[in-house]
Amino acid sequence: MQTFHAGFEPGHPPVRIRLGAGVRHEIGSEMEALGLRSAMVLTTPEQSDQGEAVLSALGPRGHSLFSRAAMHTPVEITEDAVEAAAGADCLVAIGGGSTIGLSKAIALRSDLPQIVLPTTYAGSEATPVLGQTANGVKETLRSPRVQPEVILYDPELVATLPVKLTVTSGLNAMAHAVEALYAQDRNPLSDQLAIAGIRAFKDGLPRVIADPGNLVARSETQFGSWLCGTVLAQVGMALHHKLCHTLGGSFNLPHAETHAILLPHAASYNATAAAEALSPIAALFGGTVGGGLHDFAASLGAPLALKDLGLAERDLDKAAELAVKNPYWNPRPIERDAIRELLQQAWEGRRPE
Repeated sequence: MQTFHAGFEPGHPPVRIRLGAGVRHEIGSEMEALGLRSAMVLTTPEQSDQGEAVLSALGPRGHSLFSRAAMHTPVEITEDAVEAAAGADCLVAIGGGSTIGLSKAIALRSDLPQIVLPTTYAGSEATPVLGQTANGVKETLRSPRVQPEVILYDPELVATLPVKLTVTSGLNAMAHAVEALYAQDRNPLSDQLAIAGIRAFKDGLPRVIADPGNLVARSETQFGSWLCGTVLAQVGMALHHKLCHTLGGSFNLPHAETHAILLPHAASYNATAAAEALSPIAALFGGTVGGGLHDFAASLGAPLALKDLGLAERDLDKAAELAVKNPYWNPRPIERDAIRELLQQAWEGRRPE
């Protein structure tokens, strides 16, 4: 049984959280409470209509719309956004990890306060973590400057999220919690957050798939998103996130889908070295850790093979080499041949044992 140090510091910065249908209409009052007057609204190109609606609703409090957020937060887009934010005194980000990542990257450079409205379950909004890509390499950092000040979880914003994206985004969030269970700096609080977050998705995702407009189920999964994101803010990540950052930054694979596919394989890789820490996963999903997570993902219709995301088999050697460079701490040694086999299994979509 793992013992914890007598004292630990959760290290969670103060963040205002609101969850409820229609809470997206309260941006103006949140700005007023913070003494803010001019918001630049951020979205991806695909969500620009939502951004326009938010900007219009803000009226004189609206500064402008920047709708060029992109996967993996390319620094060149961030630099353009910082210039466009001149004269604004805060940021309003409506979207998933790409948009919230851009908001964080701007805040890192400008220290502008952030109000975020998540439209997926990735959980980035709840963390002081930023991943950004330059010259084909994705790197992460932690800083209180990138932690949003206000998070507005509105289940109506995710009620129309396509089932496919709902599934991959939820599995992405679960990956934060699974890795937290065996993190080097795990603590009693992080364990409880992780288990509660995983359980919220295990119970909520099947209900959302059965009835995508079920706002109660959507709220349950949004709460899971907050739990899983909050645990990511508490502890360091390991092999799973290193692999996802490698494949995303160097091969431009889609973020949520990559997390969904790699989750059971990375968990299986670490199961022998962290069997006790991962025992709640086996209890929740049945069977082995990797097999249980794989079966759950398959039951939801999640993507299971990296080859289906467009990754070529010839790229697996390069991916393995990149993954073992500057490795994150991990409970099991990160060895090149073992990582190459893990990637092969994930590329083929084989069920982990």
